[in-house]
Amino acid sequence: MLKMLLDASGGNAFYPFSSMIELSRTQDEEVGDGTTSVIVLAGEMLHVAEAFIEKNYHPTVICRAYNKALEDAIAVLDKIAMSIDVKDRATMLGLVKSCIGTKFTSQFGDLIADLAIDATQTVGVDLGQGLREVDIKKYIKVEKVPGGQLEDSKVLKGVMINKDVVAPGKMKRKIVNPRIILLDCPLEYKKGENQTNAELVKEEDWEVLLKMEEEYIESLCLQILKFKPDLVVTEKGLSDLACHYLSKAGVSAIRRVRKTDNNRIAKASGAVIVNRPDELQESDVGTGAGLFEVKKIGDEFFAFIVDCKDPKACTVLLRGASKDLLNEVERNLQDAMSVARNIIKNPKLVPGGGATELTVSATLKQKSSSVEGIEKWPYEAAALAFEAIPRTLAQNCGVNVIRTMTALQGKHASGENAWIGIDGSTGAIADMKERKIWDAYNVKAQTFKTAIEAACMLLRIDDIVSGIKKKQAPGAGQGPSKPKVETEADADGEQILPD
Repeated sequence: MLKMLLDASGGNAFYPFSSMIELSRTQDEEVGDGTTSVIVLAGEMLHVAEAFIEKNYHPTVICRAYNKALEDAIAVLDKIAMSIDVKDRATMLGLVKSCIGTKFTSQFGDLIADLAIDATQTVGVDLGQGLREVDIKKYIKVEKVPGGQLEDSKVLKGVMINKDVVAPGKMKRKIVNPRIILLDCPLEYKKGENQTNAELVKEEDWEVLLKMEEEYIESLCLQILKFKPDLVVTEKGLSDLACHYLSKAGVSAIRRVRKTDNNRIAKASGAVIVNRPDELQESDVGTGAGLFEVKKIGDEFFAFIVDCKDPKACTVLLRGASKDLLNEVERNLQDAMSVARNIIKNPKLVPGGGATELTVSATLKQKSSSVEGIEKWPYEAAALAFEAIPRTLAQNCGVNVIRTMTALQGKHASGENAWIGIDGSTGAIADMKERKIWDAYNVKAQTFKTAIEAACMLLRIDDIVSGIKKKQAPGAGQGPSKPKVETEADADGEQILPD
């Protein structure tokens, strides 16, 4: 495969490899799982195509066959997929646990799976027609606080931010059922955009200038206080004078909050972020939160806006002995949340342990006899390429690969049970339904699509991609020679097409 990628790129090896690495990143962004499978499958698709390239098959023909194989593979997935009830917590727990069972946090039982399910179900939004949107990147914040035990970790029904109120002595640190106003503007006197010089003749002029500043800030605060808020949160600065007016009215304030945190508070409390105080309306005030409280955890103060009525954003508070442990738990939690999100978005399951790939392979082999023309052979080769996943699994288990693969192919060829696969722990051939080894439908479909489309893209690269040709004198050293950029003069006395 390495040689083929180098040939395909005209010696410029970086392009195909960077494309292959990009596949893993795409897979991780989209579904959060199957990053290794997609590379293995794409590599195998290119490997089986090599024989056809050498026989002078045109890449377009191979790509057409591959695309046909992809359509049929997705149809097989639809056929063998099993629907589940997202509201059944025990099933969801089993699924998430089966997906993170090999990871570090599996020793803590259901803890991480519970956190992942609670968080993803909190931020799920119904789009109608049975579709749900779950944005775990935007609306779930994982806050890692060293100290305590891992068992103290929990999903908050609201948001937590690493901030204290502006004036701790004067402002309340605990408010029940707060009215929240969120701002995206500074509550301080505007500085001139360019340098401004004011020439003051009399002493009174200085007082007038200060008075104007005070009046401007007072008017801003009055526009806000008109709506009787209990808490004001702004993304920008808040001057001492504004702080005085707000604390005098019994209002707590938090300043310089991150944009992403402000968005989460808006989703949790039902408030609307306002850009100018004079545009405030009653409907912009958030009343969905049950409690605002500032707590000290360790050495730092954290503001909690919790007990929300219908939060569409949440914070997962992770506690643990060290930062390294917390980072590992966070990575596991991200994987678990991706699994939960995939199931909530598309509640279908397919068998794991290589069973899906074997079923797809067996079905495509049968269908290849009905494919007409020259595309039949690449189509059949694509069917064989799917077997790379169970073969790799068998190799990783340390069992006899040829015997195991032959036995599995025999069982799937007869079509008796699509759920027969390899148990990754023991290497035994087993029914995946009984062993509860499952994969999300989204992950498998995305893996197949990404791998085959990437293989087609790389196959379409012509022989000559770059104008760089490596030259080496006969008998020169073994070290890598530097590429020499060709000039027009070189091209005249040289055969441009490769041999």
